[in-house]
Amino acid sequence: MGQGNYADYLRAIHDPAVQSAMIEDYRAGLGVDRAADDDADHTAGRQLACPTLVAWSTDEDLEELYGDVLAVWQPWAPDLQGLPIHSGHHMAEDAPDDLAAALADFLGRPQEPRVDRLYRHRCTGKALDPVGASPGG
Repeated sequence: MGQGNYADYLRAIHDPAVQSAMIEDYRAGLGVDRAADDDADHTAGRQLACPTLVAWSTDEDLEELYGDVLAVWQPWAPDLQGLPIHSGHHMAEDAPDDLAAALADFLGRPQEPRVDRLYRHRCTGKALDPVGASPGG
């Protein structure tokens, strides 16, 4: 994180406006945002169309709050891989080698081409041929 960033963080968390915004962000993520976004996406049958890695910290209460972390993500990500990493909230700082190994393993695994996936150009929105990635319909 670095000393300068850490000093900024310490200053910010002592500001009552920042504290209030942080709490409201967490509250929205567990309520309003979930209802507006997650529930609508789930009802529409939307899922992640790419391989997904979920890593979670063992020194936090994620499993305590939600149970089986992979079971929570499975309806959203059919091509799912995950693992717990012994760390606190700041996983990349607490366990950089374990996280890097998990990412390298995940990113290095061979991927099967998915011809059933509809690819779209990121700017035009036009459909692309998944094999040749040429503009189409």
